[in-house]
Amino acid sequence: MKKEIIISGFGGQGVLSMGKILAYSGLMDGKEVTWMPAYGPEQRGGTANVTVIVSDDKISSPILSSYDVAIVLNQPSLEKFEPKLKPGGILIYDGYGIINPPVRKDITVYRVDAMDKAAEMKNGKIFNMIVLGGFLKVCPIISSGGIEKALKKTLPERHHNLIPLNMQALDEGGKIIVKV
Repeated sequence: MKKEIIISGFGGQGVLSMGKILAYSGLMDGKEVTWMPAYGPEQRGGTANVTVIVSDDKISSPILSSYDVAIVLNQPSLEKFEPKLKPGGILIYDGYGIINPPVRKDITVYRVDAMDKAAEMKNGKIFNMIVLGGFLKVCPIISSGGIEKALKKTLPERHHNLIPLNMQALDEGGKIIVKV
């Protein structure tokens, strides 16, 4: 198994954190991983994306020109990365940030209304974990145990009390993702 993933959105949406947690989770599950962030000069509000590869075997290069999975959280990201998905790939998007939905017919498209769910749960900071939960529902490449271990490793100890909320957000994302 090898999945080449791009996660993209505006700065402040937790794009880089989502990629980092995904990569650390892969490590916790004994997989080979790469994590390559890219972002503009603006820390919040500028575009950000991260490439993550999770594989059972050695990874030859972290540089990709096409992807198995694209998780896009805004319109500019959809326009940039939809064409770079491999035929048969998976595109996941949050309905809140997309005005013109995906058009390709040779990929599988899922919508996860994570922004709405985060508002319903009264915590905007779990938006990215809801999206990640949706992704893992349709592409279960890592275990929830690996994610919990990764959260303990990536979150500062003072925030470990938020791990149960993050795990709940993962579960909620799995419940609300729908095939378009």
